Amino acid sequence: MPTDADTPPADLAPTLARLRAAWQAAKPGYARRRDDLLRLREALKRRLPEMAAAIAADFGHRSHHESLVADGMTVLAELDHLRRHLRGWMKPRRVGAGWRFWPARAELRHEPLGVVGVIAPWNYPVNLALIPLATAIAAGNHVYLKPSEHTPRSAAFLRSLLGEVFPGDRVAVATGDADVAAAFAALPFDHLVFTGSTAVGRKVMAAAAPNLTPLTLELGGKSPAIVCADVPVERVAARLATGKWFNAGQTCIAPDYVLLVGDAARRDALVAALQAEVTARYGDLRDAADYTRIINDDQFARLQAHVDDARARGLRVLALAPTHDPAERLFAPTLVLEPGDDATLMQEEIFGPILPIRSVATLDAAIAEVDARERPLALYPFSDDRASIERILRSTLAGGVTVNDTLVHFGINALPFGGVGASGMGAYHGRAGFDAMGKQLPILWQPRHAGSDLLKPPYRKISKIIDLLVR
Repeated sequence: MPTDADTPPADLAPTLARLRAAWQAAKPGYARRRDDLLRLREALKRRLPEMAAAIAADFGHRSHHESLVADGMTVLAELDHLRRHLRGWMKPRRVGAGWRFWPARAELRHEPLGVVGVIAPWNYPVNLALIPLATAIAAGNHVYLKPSEHTPRSAAFLRSLLGEVFPGDRVAVATGDADVAAAFAALPFDHLVFTGSTAVGRKVMAAAAPNLTPLTLELGGKSPAIVCADVPVERVAARLATGKWFNAGQTCIAPDYVLLVGDAARRDALVAALQAEVTARYGDLRDAADYTRIINDDQFARLQAHVDDARARGLRVLALAPTHDPAERLFAPTLVLEPGDDATLMQEEIFGPILPIRSVATLDAAIAEVDARERPLALYPFSDDRASIERILRSTLAGGVTVNDTLVHFGINALPFGGVGASGMGAYHGRAGFDAMGKQLPILWQPRHAGSDLLKPPYRKISKIIDLLVR
């Protein structure tokens, strides 16, 4: 339900106009951008405990340390990376004009776009708001942010943080429900970044289409882990456990399902190793300080419906901890063994702590299963055999890959982060985001006497020159 603190939809367009007018009056240069990034870093670093408390309140409980890593460290590292490279990225870059256009010279200049809109999700409410925002600031833009309505305390923290760092005509924050988000997506931004589900991404793209707003869509999908026959299951289990149960699986690049090359005995060995990991990390979940809760009752019910559907189909469902408390939205780490494609958890992104495991006879069979689905946001191949890894990489396509681990590629500032097909379009992080949120302006410089002066009728006079140009 809307609250008195929500942004009235009628205020959205005037706020955008104010941001754009201020940008046109004084486009931020290098010193302004670098200072903005530094002050944002200092403010966030100082307020990390407040940030973690706000996120925990939104989730009911969220691991303090996971908040520091996922919503603190990642943003601070990105801010450092942007500041370190900003001067070099802003410099005009000479490119070859080619001998046919001699003596002209060519260059590329990075020019800011204007006002960038950012629609952030609830699962990492600070990370997925501030990294695109900081990237847009580095690229010389002003920013209008719409945090998720499902994390109102985090949204209030962001509004306070950004109000401390930026004047209101350089960065603004809109809050509100799905109606506000829909009106926000329909604004004529110079670029719009959306992170969320594929279904909502389609709506955002439709809302942006009348304005031909350029988009960066970070969506999701069913990101698979392919476990080859040569790799020890104990090592795989440790890394799957981190990827799947960090933030209770509420991660767009969490391993969504496992394709295990091997027989039932190897599958059961992986199950036993995963059970050992959960016990070592979380115990029986009665005092689960490091285990995050599900964000709200609707999401808990959706996850429970997947488990109920699996049980109704006669599938083997294994809760890896005895504590499972709907009142606290504490959903135990759960395995579902050998589900078919008809199971609901194999038909949509799980986005929670349920991990399906399917056995396949060969690596080719695993690759075929991945290729039969829409292209995922992430892919996790596990093998100590380089040839097997290369075979997987050549035969599949995903938004990003971490080999022999999970999640970690997101944190590498120099690697673009983005999907492909149903898992998204465009990318950000580091240079990729800087380029995406600006215009690579091509400029050709002609001298006083240019070769193009000769290119005019009657062409018979320069026929030999034309013959040379098309040789």
